Amino acid sequence: MTKIIIIDDHQLFREGVKRILDFEESFDVVAEGGDGEEALQLYDEHLPDVVLMDINMPGINGVDATAELLEKHPDAKVIILSIHDDESYVTHALKSGALGYMLKEMDADEIVNAIKVVSDGGSYLHPKVTKNLVAEFRRLSEHENKGNFHQTDIRRPYHLLTKRECEVLQLLTDGQSNRTIGETLFISEKTVKNHVSSILQKMAVSDRTQAVVTAIKNGWVEVR
Repeated sequence: MTKIIIIDDHQLFREGVKRILDFEESFDVVAEGGDGEEALQLYDEHLPDVVLMDINMPGINGVDATAELLEKHPDAKVIILSIHDDESYVTHALKSGALGYMLKEMDADEIVNAIKVVSDGGSYLHPKVTKNLVAEFRRLSEHENKGNFHQTDIRRPYHLLTKRECEVLQLLTDGQSNRTIGETLFISEKTVKNHVSSILQKMAVSDRTQAVVTAIKNGWVEVR
């Protein structure tokens, strides 16, 4: 069983997330709390596998609570929950040690998948957040090149990935979810997940974000 703690100052939101997670037989929500201080106390009591942590809370906020938690428990796995998709929020969350960043507009499948990925030692960013980080990467590149940034010809990594996997990698870079990728390519969501797993293995990276960053650096995808 994957033991989970939910920390959010809105009780109705906590209850909604708990109802979603209760449908997963392998998940066990062992505790809930409303602020960062409770998060620290409940972690000590229950030693969960994953903590879902709201970013904006009274008292100790989610980012500070995550940093404090990881000082005491370096192996703690935290997913930040937020309404903000701005890259500055994401950057602060990741610097604090969080392994995931999910927007509260997420659907049930996304939150379940995020917990599974993080529980297994990976990291997970909401697709919309990934898209914004890519946009920030491009902005910084333009700045570094004093406005003369231009992307060289795309060199699809056909030496490494199949044509279909290259298509999936491009759509990951565009910030699309597995469901949207499936609809775009007219394949099932399960097939998309299989392609993503194969891409990560072949690229020797641990999560989608690393795959996207590596692909951009190598000129394998379009930044659009």
